[in-house]
Parts: sequence; structure tokens; C-alpha cells
Amino acid sequence: MPDPGHIVVAGSSGLIGRALVDSLRGDGIRVTRLVRHAPTAPDEVEWLTDASPLDPAVIEGATAVVGLNGATIGRFPWTPRYKNTLLWSRITPTRALARAVRQLGSDAPAFVSASAAGWYGSVPGVRLTETSPRGETFLADLCGEWEGAAYAAGDDARVATLRTAPIVHRDGVLKPLLLLTKLGVSGPIGKGTQVWPWISLDDEVRAIRHVIDHRLTGPVNLAGPTAATANDLGFALAVRMNRPFLVRAPEWGLKLVLGKDATEGLLTTDADVAPDVLTASGFEFSHPDVTSAVAAAVPA
Repeated sequence: MPDPGHIVVAGSSGLIGRALVDSLRGDGIRVTRLVRHAPTAPDEVEWLTDASPLDPAVIEGATAVVGLNGATIGRFPWTPRYKNTLLWSRITPTRALARAVRQLGSDAPAFVSASAAGWYGSVPGVRLTETSPRGETFLADLCGEWEGAAYAAGDDARVATLRTAPIVHRDGVLKPLLLLTKLGVSGPIGKGTQVWPWISLDDEVRAIRHVIDHRLTGPVNLAGPTAATANDLGFALAVRMNRPFLVRAPEWGLKLVLGKDATEGLLTTDADVAPDVLTASGFEFSHPDVTSAVAAAVPA
């Protein structure tokens, strides 16, 4: 029988991975971390440092394996070389995990694989649920390949793909905004009225654990339940830091500095992503609106 107190985590060094591991351990759950270096702790297992596949024995008997690998989308500009890095860093680990899960067949742990709200692209004026079609941006295409790699685990596998919104955290979506706000030069990004999906780090971790505990499968939107525009987020941060919110960043300037894909895929995209699967399964958000999420991320 699977050990209810064992979770395998790949991508544990990132913002979400660190917080998830801390949360699991805080509740006495055993964690095995897959790392891309020689193990330095008893809970680490080396993988992806050569062409060797992941030994299925590493995940056998676990309740779930969680794949969170991926280079940051917050590095600009997205050059052709960096786009390849964004793709490789997601697809290669996901394929390796899916292969190990597939080899274990019906005895495999649940496979909870990261994806992103970028799946939907930009769809102004539409409330987007897990049944909404994939968009047409670079990020949407990346998410399509990412999720496809996860579902290669096979028909017997229990696979959930986490369509995570940008994390409202100092090391997440707030990172590039904090300095501008502190300097008093923050303001609308593009029109500023575009709807941005978002979620607090605390709710992100709680949602991942909810997916595992409730044995959810298929796509799951990990996004806050209340729609917020780019202006709502920026203004909430400015108020929190007692700074003005006046200086507009025009879309043409963003494209010039950051590139078309990053601008249209992240900053000016309009996507009202609804967490229907989460809420229907009984999940309750600790931070139901973007103002409370900013307040949790930026202490007064």
C-alpha cells in the first residue's frame, strides 16, 4: 500500500517547491527531493545529470510525485536561446517523471505536474475555466507541450496538471514591481485594465496539497477566485508601500525592452482564470482577493 506520509518533489529549490516542502514537513510528511547535483542530504536523490532515466523505484510507494521544474519566466528578454531553456527545463523533467510513473502502471503514485495559467493566452472579456481552449501565445504553446508530456504517463496514471497563475510574492510577480514602487515610478502597465490571474503563495501550496489529498485529476486552475486587473495589483502594492501609482509603462516601450512574446504573454495578456475545479471540490482560499494577497506578501 502507498505510504500516506511520503511525497516526492522535483523542483524543490524554486519558490513554490521550497514552500511546499516546508509545508509537508511541518505536518510530519516525509519528502524525497529530486535534485540535479550529488546528494548532500538524506532526502535527496540525484537525477537528470546524465542520460540515465529516473529509476521507478524512487517514486514507488509514494502517495504522489510533484513536478515543479522550470526556468523562470521572469528573466527578460526571451531570446530564442532562452525560449529553448524555458521549454527544455519543463519538458525534459516532466517526460522523465511521466516515464517512471508509466512503468509502475496502476501501482504508480499520483502525478501532479506543474503547468501555467498561460495555457489560455489572452482572451479579454471571457471567464476561463479548465474546459476553455488553449490560447495562441508562445506560453500557451509551451503549456500545451508541458501538459502533453505529463499525460504521456499513460491511461492508468492519475495525472493532474496545475495551471498556476503568477504568484503574488516578493520573489514572484511582485519582484519587478517592488523596486519601481519604492522609487515612486510605478503605474499602469500598458492599458492597465487587462485582467491578470494571480494567487498567493500560501494558497498555491494549500491548493497543491488539496489536489493530492482529494485525488483530483486533469487540469486544475490554481488562481485566486476574484478577478483583478494589472492596475488593481499595482495600486494595491503602491498603497501597501505608501507610494504613488502614476507612471504608465506604454505597451510599445515594453515590447522594445522585453520583447513581443514576454510582453504579450505576461504583461498585457488579459485572462480571467477561474478556479472552478478547486472551488467545486471544497477548497477555500486564505486570500480571496488580490489586496489581501499583497498584504500577506508585503508586511506593513
